[in-house]
Amino acid sequence: MLAERLAEHITRSGPITVADYMTAALGDPDHGYYRTADPVGATGDFTTAPEISQLFGELIAAWLIDCWEQGGRPCPVNLVELGPGRGTLMADIMRVGRHAPDWLKAVQLHLVEINPRLRRAQAERLSAHAPQWHESLSTVPEGPVLLVANEFLDALPIRQFVFWNGAWRERMVDWMSDGGFQFALSAGPSALSLLLPANLPVTQGDVYELSPAVIAVGAEIAQRIARHGGAALIVDYGRTVSAAVETLQAVRAHRMVKVLDDPGLSDLSAHVDFDLLGRVAREAGAIVAGPVSQGAFLGSLGIGLRAERVKRGQPIDAAAALDQAVARLTDPAAMGQLFKVLAVTSPGIAPAGLGQF
Repeated sequence: MLAERLAEHITRSGPITVADYMTAALGDPDHGYYRTADPVGATGDFTTAPEISQLFGELIAAWLIDCWEQGGRPCPVNLVELGPGRGTLMADIMRVGRHAPDWLKAVQLHLVEINPRLRRAQAERLSAHAPQWHESLSTVPEGPVLLVANEFLDALPIRQFVFWNGAWRERMVDWMSDGGFQFALSAGPSALSLLLPANLPVTQGDVYELSPAVIAVGAEIAQRIARHGGAALIVDYGRTVSAAVETLQAVRAHRMVKVLDDPGLSDLSAHVDFDLLGRVAREAGAIVAGPVSQGAFLGSLGIGLRAERVKRGQPIDAAAALDQAVARLTDPAAMGQLFKVLAVTSPGIAPAGLGQF
């Protein structure tokens, strides 16, 4: 069991970082959650926007095609999805793509997915488009890119720092034989605190979360776009301003559970710092638009009008279900405000739905 292996490692070598714990719990080759679970949907642990309504994928498809046309209609172009789940979003995108045959002919499909079970589900839905699978973005071929990352960055490992007695100390994961996994603090201030924003208003016990993995992926996406052109759409829950706030959570069967309980059996995630992500992308040479709320983004792309068209001729129950789905995606009390949307593009592309930039 993964818990036993982690406990043995900590007992032998000392406490590990939160990032190391997340890396093992989510990505261990034999017992990692994202290696073995079927997490998406009603029978899984969480539900993502593409599973709620096909309108989400249809609007993103239109967004991608528009960016491709503005970018000079490159052929070929790498169509990349990070963390495609069961392939629902990409299936909706490719279905809409049939109405843009030149775009469909240009795209070469690349899926970044580490879960064998989910790869099989993706293959069933997307086999007609000859997808290629990758363990990471680094093995996707160079060239113009259209990239989508929906609820991907939130699952990348984070490090946590606690402001304690006037200094930032790193939060660690320790093992107590009589109490299981527990959080602890590093013995002294962390050198990584130099990476935290200066003049951050904090009080005793405040927690700041930093994800070197998010920084690395964001920089890689932006560097590819700066070199070869294209656009990336990043959708995730998160904050628009860097702040000291604790967001790490664990979910199992659509319910919150304790972060350190049963590593490998729960989804671990943390809010994305879109402020930092945008700065990283700009420093890598790309253009950034947003972030805006998911509700504002989908509303600007016309989700309401699209829903009205789809409802025509539908039974009352089906129309009501679609209304409920749209509300769930856009209402500030549901996903509309918590989820943010950020675009990373090359020059000459004005991405729809992101306002002025």
